[in-house]
Amino acid sequence: MTVSRVVELEGHIIDSGMMQSAFSIVMDLGGDFDVEEFDIGRQKDQQSYARMRVMAEDHETLHSILHELHQNGANPADPANATLTPAPDDQVVPEGFYSTTNHPTQIRYEDEWVEVERMEMDCAVVVEETDDGARAYTKVLNAVEEGDRIVTGEGGIRVQPPERPRDRSGAFGFMQGGVSSERPSETTIRQVAEAVAETKREGGNVLVVAGPALIHTGAREALARLVREGYVDGISAGNGFAVHDLERDLFGTSLGVNTDTADHARKGHKHHIYTISEIIRAGGIEEAVESGLIESGIMYQCHQQDVPYVLAGSIRDDGPLPDTITDAVEAQNAIREQAHDADMVLMLSTLLHSVAVGNCLPSTTKVVCVDINPATVTQLLDRGSAQAVGMVTDIGTFVPTLAENLLD
Repeated sequence: MTVSRVVELEGHIIDSGMMQSAFSIVMDLGGDFDVEEFDIGRQKDQQSYARMRVMAEDHETLHSILHELHQNGANPADPANATLTPAPDDQVVPEGFYSTTNHPTQIRYEDEWVEVERMEMDCAVVVEETDDGARAYTKVLNAVEEGDRIVTGEGGIRVQPPERPRDRSGAFGFMQGGVSSERPSETTIRQVAEAVAETKREGGNVLVVAGPALIHTGAREALARLVREGYVDGISAGNGFAVHDLERDLFGTSLGVNTDTADHARKGHKHHIYTISEIIRAGGIEEAVESGLIESGIMYQCHQQDVPYVLAGSIRDDGPLPDTITDAVEAQNAIREQAHDADMVLMLSTLLHSVAVGNCLPSTTKVVCVDINPATVTQLLDRGSAQAVGMVTDIGTFVPTLAENLLD
């Protein structure tokens, strides 16, 4: 017995590869398809539409195919209302709950499409009634409460992956394709600078996710300038990033190495511990700046310009600093708030924090990931941050050049 279902694809489905992906999914999972309607947009600003009947030998196979198609933006042509099931307990989702992608999503409720708020991957969708009508939003597992009405199954859900239209003009045009070490770095950095400037002109929020290598490679002063001049609206980092930034102010070193001369300071291996001790003695970063103990650097400028930062701790942290969030769930929630406020994210030489922030971002947020190791970009993409573009280069070159383009 053959079973079938009709799905639709809309948008720039050829340029973005959605159409090809849909065909491959059906064939790879043992199904068949018949394109019943195909209307191709013939101008750069015109979208395309395809109506495709998907066939399989049994319901289980068809369900598997439809699930994968749905994740890639192919939606049922005859949507029913979404199924809502109460959560059986706190932090427990009902069987068959819908696990979100990071793409813009709508659910069908009482024959109306409702936009899902605060999109991020691997969450449940909760629907509640308000005075203004139905509201749908994501919840992570640890926030689920008993009785929450959670979307289950995959009926009545519409997903819209990011598209890549043919028109690549404007400051964000370079983001329509991947960035690699083979492209001219100065040209790409200039394009990133234009994208940052455009984000700020439009009142957008730029989040910087940074690792300690940024301090080690001598890019500290350049990022501090960007914070001072208002191009950075938030910093997401770890304990080590802040420690070495502060160490540079107190001792002129980062992890015991002079970042100007690359010389190892005598007993420099103790500097980061001394730094942590002095900041604890002062009562925290804010108190250290206010007292005059810290007079320069990124954390100094964050305090002076009232730029918020999240320092998420890890099991290997020395100290840590009083400002470091050591509770993992609390740190996740703080990162999540930063991520949802961001319109553009610069991920600078940190794999773990890049993946952590990337998990919280909707696919509509523009992401530029810079690292000397191409595996960092690969892992970010593999985790689902398909909107990210990567630049493989030395962070010590990238940040100062970015600052020159924006400020000079």
